[in-house]
This record gives sequence, C-alpha cells and structure tokens, in this order.
Amino acid sequence: MASERLDVGTPREILIVMLSALGDAVHVLPVANALRRAFPQACITWVIQPVPYALVASHPAIDEFIIFRRQRGMRALSAYADLRRRFAGRHFDLVLNLQVYLKAGLITALAPADIKLGFDRARARDLNWLFTTHKIPSQPTGHVQDQYFEFLEYIGVNPDPVEWRITLSVVEKEAQEAFFSRIDRAVCAIVVGTSKSAKNWAPEHYARLIEHIDADFGMQCVMVGGPSKIERDAAEDIATLTRAPVINSLGDDIRRLVYLLAGSALVVSPDTGPLHIARALNVPVVGLYGYSNPKRYGPYRRFTDLIVDGYARVPGEQYGPSMEWRKDGMARITVEMVLDKVALAVKKYTNKFD
Repeated sequence: MASERLDVGTPREILIVMLSALGDAVHVLPVANALRRAFPQACITWVIQPVPYALVASHPAIDEFIIFRRQRGMRALSAYADLRRRFAGRHFDLVLNLQVYLKAGLITALAPADIKLGFDRARARDLNWLFTTHKIPSQPTGHVQDQYFEFLEYIGVNPDPVEWRITLSVVEKEAQEAFFSRIDRAVCAIVVGTSKSAKNWAPEHYARLIEHIDADFGMQCVMVGGPSKIERDAAEDIATLTRAPVINSLGDDIRRLVYLLAGSALVVSPDTGPLHIARALNVPVVGLYGYSNPKRYGPYRRFTDLIVDGYARVPGEQYGPSMEWRKDGMARITVEMVLDKVALAVKKYTNKFD
C-alpha cells in the first residue's frame, strides 16, 4: 500500500470517468466494488461509452451510468454539451479520472466536484493532468489492474477482496442453457481476433489448434467475438481451413458473449476484452500474448500459468511490465505452444471439464 493518503471523508456522490473498451471496463469493476464496500451509502456514477456499457449496465455497484457517445469533428462539441447538461445541478464529492487521454480530461473538467483525482503528471497524456485537482503518486509501470487500484490505495480504500461480480440474468441463464444443451461435450471458446491486427494469431494456426482440441481433448470448439470485419473474415478462414467441426457464434450482443464464455470449459484468446471477461468469470483462459506485455495486460492474479508467451523474443527472456509493443510477437506463437497450455488447463483445472 502506498504511504501517502488523500482524505476524502465520506463521499456521498462519486463519479468514475472511464470511457474505453471492454477490457478497461472489466478492470474498473473491482474498483467500483471496493468503493461500494467502503462507502455503502454513496451514489456511484460512471461515465462510459456504449459498447462497454452493454457489458456492465446492470452491475449492482453502480447507481447511474452516463453514456458518452464519442463523435468526431464539430459533432464532438455536441457530445460534450450534452454531458454538461447531464451535470447541471449536480455536485460530486469525488471524481476518479481513470484514463490519461484528453477526452477524459475534458469530461473531468466539466464535472462539478471538490476532488478530481487523476494520474500523476508523468503518466497523464494529452495534458490530462491539467484537469484534475489531485494526482496519485508516481509509481513504476505495473499491471493495469494494479494501476487502477492505486486510486483506491491513495484514498485509503482496500481493493481486496478483488471482485468483478459479472452475473447472468434469469433470461440470460435460460438462453445459455438452450445453447449448451445442443452440445454434448465440453466447449472450448475460441476468440478469433481483435480490432488490432498486430494482436491477432493466424487463421491457419487456429484451424490446426481446433483439430487438436477436438481430437486430443474431446472438446467442441465454438468461435466467439464481435461483428467486425476482421473477426468475421478470420472466422470464415478458420472454418474453411479446419477439418474439425467448429461452431461460429460471433455476434454483436455482448451479454450473449458473456454467457457463452461463462458456459465454456476453456477459453483461448489473444489480449482483448473477452479474455478479461473470462478471467472475471473465473473460466480458465489460455492467453495468446505477443504484441502486448502479459505482465501488464495479462489475466489478473489467476491463469497466468496459461499464458502463451510470444512477447519474449527468446525463450526465458526476463522482462518486467511495460507499455512496449512488439509487432512481431504473435508470429512467435506456435500451435504446439498453445496445445501445451491447453493440456495444462485440462490437468490443473479439472473441475471445469467434468
């Protein structure tokens, strides 16, 4: 725990500013849960964008969501004007600006508040530090989740126990049961890609992997992910190249993705939102890391033994958490490396394969 503390008293109105993608939203949930434990009477509001909102919309730690619809050009001014209207007549005791970019800084500037807490000047980008009244102390680069916990530690809130509390509704459980009832064996969910091509593994590798998972481990592979062209093209290529039966379940329903991941015995995924959702659901996940540093962006505190490390330029390379991207890293991951981790998951996390 950091030695410095900021006394925030007992805040009645707390605002979280975190707009970004699914993985970031997953990392915010333990922060929100810790705030709820520490300040049970507080009203917690979260400014968020539409896609991650679909994941967390019914989360019990959050009282209110304000959806920020990012626009470009002159329309961006309208988005900020709408937000200013939403803030009219409000006053927050505490704002946590968990991002380092300009748009989050502008939102923080618009929020009427006594304390606006953000990153230290060294880590804040786009002059983001100008919009906060207080900064967390500078720390070495660490895991993204721990970076968010620095905010809690600075205001004297214990982040443990780390809880995500992603749950399924009755309707979602019924839909999940209907989907998996048609499959008579354990399911391995395959996340086929991300929006960033440098993070993606080659379709021909996935095709061979699926064949081995089918033949060697007896699992049914189901491709999951979003509706982007990159993902759809990858899924089509994989289905064409593999000789094993594979189910294509890509779609634009994030809550459907959640229940598919939750019902799977195993997930194989590059560094993207579904990987972190799987971790939050406590589903064993084999993480394919080459472009991004697994010590900074890997599954938090569990399933790190299932990471396939293509980030290391040579086997056994020693490195710490960093924001360095390695564009050639995914090409270092072989099918055999992934199968070794699948075998470990089957052996070590046997309760998921009963």
